[in-house]
Amino acid sequence: MDAIALLEHDVRERVRHAGIDPVADPTTTRSLITDALKDYERQALRGYVPAIADSHQIAKSLLDSVAGFGPLQPYLDDPEVEEIWINSPSQVFVARSGVAELTPTVLSADDVARLVEQMLKSTGRRLDLSMPFVDAMLPDGSRLHVVIPDITRAHMAVNIRKFVARAAHLTDLVARGMLPTSAATFLDACVRAGLNIVVAGATGAGKTTFLRALTGSVSPLERIVTVEEVFELNLTHRDVVAMQCRSANLEGSGEISLRRLVKESLRMRPDRVIVGEVREAESLDLLLALNSGMPGMATIHANSAKEAVTKLTTLPLLAGENVTAQFVVPTVAQAVDIVIHIQRDRQGHRTVREIAALSGRIENDAIEVGTVFRQAQGQLVRADAYPPKPEQFDRVGIDVASILNGGAPWA
Repeated sequence: MDAIALLEHDVRERVRHAGIDPVADPTTTRSLITDALKDYERQALRGYVPAIADSHQIAKSLLDSVAGFGPLQPYLDDPEVEEIWINSPSQVFVARSGVAELTPTVLSADDVARLVEQMLKSTGRRLDLSMPFVDAMLPDGSRLHVVIPDITRAHMAVNIRKFVARAAHLTDLVARGMLPTSAATFLDACVRAGLNIVVAGATGAGKTTFLRALTGSVSPLERIVTVEEVFELNLTHRDVVAMQCRSANLEGSGEISLRRLVKESLRMRPDRVIVGEVREAESLDLLLALNSGMPGMATIHANSAKEAVTKLTTLPLLAGENVTAQFVVPTVAQAVDIVIHIQRDRQGHRTVREIAALSGRIENDAIEVGTVFRQAQGQLVRADAYPPKPEQFDRVGIDVASILNGGAPWA
């Protein structure tokens, strides 16, 4: 065995004898690593084991292996890396600023299996032939998704979406060049007025980041309840309750679905409900909540604002045969006010492509959607539509027409 292998074996034995969880107690783990290195260096002086050159680097490597995630830990520690994924043991990719790159890291199939097992240890989630998918959150807030064969062809497919420093307010998105100040001011007014907002875009476009920034405009006097498949929003609001889904246990019971959580959230005295992403029948429960006067926000996968509206009129039909388009279409028209479409280009830049408003009117079974801001020559510029429910802006003292015409935002 080489020096690092000997040291790793020694440290793992010390951890086992100490009876600690190295992930939950990194301070004690560091102390055990320091003791192991001192003992090793004493043995190296006597010629019993190979000498080591850089004890500080080896200590970091040992901590990564024992209390971290081994070869992947440097990417998790790198603030420039947004996402990590493994297609096969010899194909480890990362994304920096939205751009994918193949790393020089080469693993074995056993390495990948051990890493996944270590990642899942603290989550309480399982992965086996009866449950070949897993969606979980790592201790640092990163989101883990794994699929195993024979769902995949030959190797585990692992994806880690890191919890990076996200925007806390719309002004942070302006600073990143995601949208201009004029559009940010308008959206801030929409949130303050209690309009219902949907953020649309493709995977990795920045929907969750944008949703989190929108919540920065919510009054600290309001109570927010968030509902997600896996915790990602991590709001810093004064009064917030966050809930996530739960998978079924080994007996196949105990599952808590997103739809159940949306229903439960309404019993928690919320002033505003936020759904991380609507995918299926839970969209019906969200629409019913919004249509009852409960302000809310959500994200959805869609390629445009109009497509997002169309999708919102079809997803609720999955809730049951008794749910019809004749009911859903007018409900969407009245419940949803603003749709924001964001996009990531090939260079990894994320920008707002369009901000649309639903007037509440329906013509030929289609909901009327107007454009408030649109892309023109690489810039998000004012279009001609106005948001619905002007009485809600008046109620909080906002002159939305003045905002859209470049005047003072407050009446």
